[in-house]
Amino acid sequence: MNRTLTKAAHLCSRPWLTRPFTSGKETARDYLEKAAAPFEVFDRNAKRMQRNRAAARATDSREVDYLKDEVAARVSDRLLDIKRRYHTVVEIGAGCGHLAKAVDDDMMDRLIMCDMAKTALERDTGAGYDVQVERRIVDEETPVFEPESLDAVVSSLSMHWVNDLPGMLIQIRKALVPDGVFIGAMFGGDSLFELRTSLQLADIERDGGIAARVSPLTDTRDVGSLLNRAGLTLSTIDVDSIVVNYPSMLHLVSDINAMGEGNAVVQRLPFIKRDTLLAASAIYKELYGNKDGSIPATFQVIYMIGWKPDPSQPKPLARGSGQVSLGEMFNADSHKL
Repeated sequence: MNRTLTKAAHLCSRPWLTRPFTSGKETARDYLEKAAAPFEVFDRNAKRMQRNRAAARATDSREVDYLKDEVAARVSDRLLDIKRRYHTVVEIGAGCGHLAKAVDDDMMDRLIMCDMAKTALERDTGAGYDVQVERRIVDEETPVFEPESLDAVVSSLSMHWVNDLPGMLIQIRKALVPDGVFIGAMFGGDSLFELRTSLQLADIERDGGIAARVSPLTDTRDVGSLLNRAGLTLSTIDVDSIVVNYPSMLHLVSDINAMGEGNAVVQRLPFIKRDTLLAASAIYKELYGNKDGSIPATFQVIYMIGWKPDPSQPKPLARGSGQVSLGEMFNADSHKL
């Protein structure tokens, strides 16, 4: 499904994964512990500062809420489709309260908003919502809750900055009650292909090589494996595309900073040269520009639903137990092999 908004886009960056190296001074045990730890793809402290700095400029920050508000509304629709009313729902990576604006008291009594960026979390403390809201400073990469204490957990557009996605999902599964649900949304690998191509061509033209400015995001096929690895069952995955029209690539970059979504990879490049940026902007408009002079930015959003196992959940019948053939079901001629 393709939909078009009238505002800006969002940039997600990931670096190439790197193995830890020994300095020669650490012990063998120290090195093995480093090697066994999850890859540190993103600088979480840098991301926290980016979000807080962006939210501190409240007026500019609110003007660029459109994309996260749109995805949060679609996450809310999926929560509503479950046909349950929850007492308390926990949101991981709540940001400035995008989901809180989309839910109502027919869905839940209370929403616990968790985010590591204090300024972003408290940007709209004076806003009124249909549900009771509680704010907590929690790093979404390491959510810690009492075992089997949560009925539902949601996450809307924050998982793309998490280093250890399997570890995060495992902690969520442990915190859910049996038959509890997790609903998440994250950017997929085809997001911003226009921007990625334009930057690569500009790098080749200006510097004779390609810089790792935008690295691959999670593929749709990997999401099912992540949910299964975390022990979540009855998984449902669907993909949506949002096309955002914007005046130019330079305006897009400005909105990225206002969103607090700038590059936060550990080995990020300190800057992009002005002539490379201008070349990328010209290439973007030439290759993908609309007739009215604007440029499109495509976002692939992957939505996922997973349930904590419970004996009451439906289970597939044993293999070979079927009594009716598919041919008979579709009123077609069939014969036994």
